[in-house]
Amino acid sequence: MNLDKIENPKFIKNLNQDELVDLSKEIRQFIIKNVSKTGGHFSSNLGIVELTIALHYVFDSPKDKMIFDVGHQSYIHKILTGRAKDFSTLRQFNGLSGFQKRYESVHDCWEAGHSSTAISAGTGMAIARDLNNQSGEIICIVGDAAIMSGESFEALNYLGSIDSKVIVILNDNEMSISKNVGGLSNFFSKIRMSARYRHARDNYTEFLGRTKIGNVIYRQTKKIKDHVKEDVIEDNIFGEFGLDYIGPVNGHDFNDLIEAFNMAKSMNHSVVVHVHTIKGKGYTLAEKDHEGRYHGVAPFDYHVGIINSENHMLKSWSAVIASYIQKTMNVDKDIVVITPAMTYGSSLNDVFNEFPERCFDVGIAEEHAMTFAAGLSNAGKKPYITIYSSFLQRAYDQINHDIARMNLPCLIGVDHSGLVGEDGDTHHGVFDIGFLSSLPNIVIMTPCDAYEAKCMVNTVFHHFDKPYILRFPKSLVKDEEVDINQEITLGSWDKIIYSDSNTITIITYDIKVNMVRQMIEDKNLSINLINARFIKPMDNQMLIELYHDKQKLIVYETDLMTGSLGSLIAHYYSKNHMVMDIDYIGLDDHYTPQGDIETLLDYEHININDLYQLIKEKYEERKS
Repeated sequence: MNLDKIENPKFIKNLNQDELVDLSKEIRQFIIKNVSKTGGHFSSNLGIVELTIALHYVFDSPKDKMIFDVGHQSYIHKILTGRAKDFSTLRQFNGLSGFQKRYESVHDCWEAGHSSTAISAGTGMAIARDLNNQSGEIICIVGDAAIMSGESFEALNYLGSIDSKVIVILNDNEMSISKNVGGLSNFFSKIRMSARYRHARDNYTEFLGRTKIGNVIYRQTKKIKDHVKEDVIEDNIFGEFGLDYIGPVNGHDFNDLIEAFNMAKSMNHSVVVHVHTIKGKGYTLAEKDHEGRYHGVAPFDYHVGIINSENHMLKSWSAVIASYIQKTMNVDKDIVVITPAMTYGSSLNDVFNEFPERCFDVGIAEEHAMTFAAGLSNAGKKPYITIYSSFLQRAYDQINHDIARMNLPCLIGVDHSGLVGEDGDTHHGVFDIGFLSSLPNIVIMTPCDAYEAKCMVNTVFHHFDKPYILRFPKSLVKDEEVDINQEITLGSWDKIIYSDSNTITIITYDIKVNMVRQMIEDKNLSINLINARFIKPMDNQMLIELYHDKQKLIVYETDLMTGSLGSLIAHYYSKNHMVMDIDYIGLDDHYTPQGDIETLLDYEHININDLYQLIKEKYEERKS
């Protein structure tokens, strides 16, 4: 079959079992070849090929609405709904999104980039459907890691208390980005569908479903049916929520999948269908991957797999900081490490291996992770918790209420800060300065290189007197050795280039400092450059000095300007009745799309050349 010719999923209903198997093989090879070229979420999509085909076989999209939790595992859904021809543009600027997007297709009824929103959204859509006297199923496809998070539990709890029907497909592949943790994970690993229960369930439903009186008896004897289930499956947590349960179902067997989905479709109340899949199925290296290397991939040669291209000069910021935290833990026995299911993503594997008793993966639970860190701090430990900037948004209340308000010391690593590229608007880490800088007691640090980052870590653990934020981007950095005693004065900025004879000063932070310095040197510009390595507190003494030196300022940022360093500087001067000539470069009040970093910098007019053009304008103003 030519997948590029698919316009909608209606054709699937005319296929027999053998043809469905052939289609799944073709789609799996399509995913392997195409995603290995563009990069994207690889193993999670390979694992749900049959599941997605079976969904479209049984249900009728777009009347029946399919919500893929997170949305990163919707590639097969995109293929079956007519978007295979666009896969060469996957995750590129103006190309096919790596997530469900409502503007792409009528078959995408929801969009997200963070986990655990599907059941809440689906419940709302189901109630709206019923209020409007409409028909159609709401199907939420949720991973085994995502269903363990707080929002999913809140949604399940509410769903079990109402009459509106939602079908929850639990995609259980036993593996998220990091290994699943917690009591519910243990439940999934133990639960099995016995022939006795399956036979009893099928006969019970079929017999009572034949007549109206049978349906009445079915509803009235639901407790008896639950007892049958509990006799075979111990501690069925979904039954405790008031939801029916079907499974586990073989997620790669069309007979089992279609039977289970048809059964769920025939019910008049909410049900959880537990589907067991193999993450990375069809690509051996991905199937055997227990570290998450094939979860999200950069382009690679699928014939040989991902090759470790070790660069002894450059490492990821995550790896550099994690390695230094590990070194510091050998010196300070009170340091503990917390991650919300991002052990691999935040390069913490070696730390967890060396200090298993002092490292804690709490699963996809950013809110719990943050208050858990607060509890550790309150009891005298020194927590380091690292979370991607985009996911940190979920823990704002905990940072505010449980950490900053009580001034509990900790180090919060804000990974993937700034623009992150191809994952797009749900993942750009451009908001954290704005929502963190308003909180009392918080220190926000933005190192320009590995040396500065390690000195900041030293500063934190030597004093450990307040909540510290350490921002670092999704990029590579040259690793550097630092003495464990080397510190940085709190709130101090660094004059990278400064002369009283220069009249223009650029203030910037993080990796942009070195980019701007290189531009100044390459173009032989007579301007000053300041590394604003602390967003909060700012170096007020230096701001006063810049005022007295009558400097024209350019604040250069690649984060959102609302609540940014530039706005904090403007507020400081305004509050102190100091009139300054200031220009600002940063992101305007909108969401930035997907694309490679350079393309996005150009699109937003915040690249280094845009800065240079502004400098030239300031030079012209000086001459006139």
